[in-house]
Amino acid sequence: MNTIGNVLWILLGGLVIFILYLIGSLILIITIIGIPFGVQTLKMAGLAFMPFGREAVQGERAGGCLYIIMNVLWLLFAGIEIAIIHLVLALIFGITIIGIPFAQQHIKLAYLALVPFGMDIRTTS
Repeated sequence: MNTIGNVLWILLGGLVIFILYLIGSLILIITIIGIPFGVQTLKMAGLAFMPFGREAVQGERAGGCLYIIMNVLWLLFAGIEIAIIHLVLALIFGITIIGIPFAQQHIKLAYLALVPFGMDIRTTS
C-alpha cells in the first residue's frame, strides 16, 4: 500500500515539492552559514519524495541548547511559511475522501517544517 501511495504522491505533486526542497537545500548549502539548514532541508526533501511508510520522530540525540537555537532561527526565517503552505495543501487535499491520506502526509511535512533540528526520519512497519 505504501508503494501505491508513494507513486500517487509523486504523480500528484510530490515530485514538485521534492524538487523545490532540493533546490532550496542546494542554495543553502552553497553558503557556509546555511549548511546546517541545507542539511535539514535535504531531510525534508527525502521525506517529501516518498512520505508513505516513513515518519519524523524525535532523534535520540535531540536535545541541548544548539537544537533549540537552530529551530528558533529556522522557525523565524522559513519554518512558519513552509508549514502554512503544507497546511493549505492539506486542506485542499482533505476536501475529498480520496485526498485524505495525502492531507495526512502534508500535515506530517508541516510538523517537520516547524522543528526540523533533532528530528530523524524512520520507516514505519
